[in-house]
Amino acid sequence: MLEGKVVVVTGAGRGIGREIALLLAREGARVVVNDIGVTLAGASEAENPADGVVAEIRAAGGEAAASRDSVATWDGAQAIVATALDAFGRIDGVVNNAAILRDTIFHRLEPSDWDAVIQVDLNGAFYVSRAAIPHFRAQEGGAFVHMISASGLAGNFGQAAYAAAKAGLAALSKSIAIDAARYGVRSNCVAPSAWTRMTSSIPETGANLARIEQRRQVTPDKNAPLVVFLCGDAASGVTGQVFATRKNEIFLMGQSRPLRGIHRSEGWTPQTVAEHAIPALRPSFYPLDRNQDIFSWDPV
Repeated sequence: MLEGKVVVVTGAGRGIGREIALLLAREGARVVVNDIGVTLAGASEAENPADGVVAEIRAAGGEAAASRDSVATWDGAQAIVATALDAFGRIDGVVNNAAILRDTIFHRLEPSDWDAVIQVDLNGAFYVSRAAIPHFRAQEGGAFVHMISASGLAGNFGQAAYAAAKAGLAALSKSIAIDAARYGVRSNCVAPSAWTRMTSSIPETGANLARIEQRRQVTPDKNAPLVVFLCGDAASGVTGQVFATRKNEIFLMGQSRPLRGIHRSEGWTPQTVAEHAIPALRPSFYPLDRNQDIFSWDPV
């Protein structure tokens, strides 16, 4: 489905990104496998996993190039896109998959951890997308797929920074879709589900044990088919959408729209808001639920 396309996948050395890169190559794309090669704590590793993914693609007869630049800087993002241009002469798609976690309950969240997550998960996606968009605009075509999270859609305990970054990325994707539609550029989001190196860092507490065991049954490759489809021409006309995947399930997620309205011709006072507006609106309030309440069944 992607013969002749060139696609950049960030954070593609392991997990979901790796599976996306491998499937892109199997579908004919030439792939830039981007990964900076660090531990979960941010320490450099002796071997960059991007090299292994590139070798695997080439061994199967595909074409790939490794990028070890960081998405978290403007210059790094420019270098990632330059890798595609230097190696393959063009760029047709970007999968913004690179992300980090710094999970902790909000009152213990350190500013440095907040900044680190926002810089990689949100600013990094902006930098790489911004580096690619001039080329998409010039060729009047291109596809962005942003890997977000149900944490940013429904919410999870102890993930304020991650949820904020991923919710922001969903809004960024919609803005890109609106601004770039005139140039034939598409932008969509996928909230994946899988047990990976990153999710393995979730503390195995009593409250989390059942969720963790459920997650271990969901392998990263289950997320790749939808992402690869969204990168290709078969997805023409699919833009500005938010999808979610869970094992063999694909969901189209809702976007914010008015639920219920109320009008008072003479205007409002704090007293009438309390007496009239809130009682009328309260039946439509969202409960304080989390992702596991929204997806309350095991992945199938």
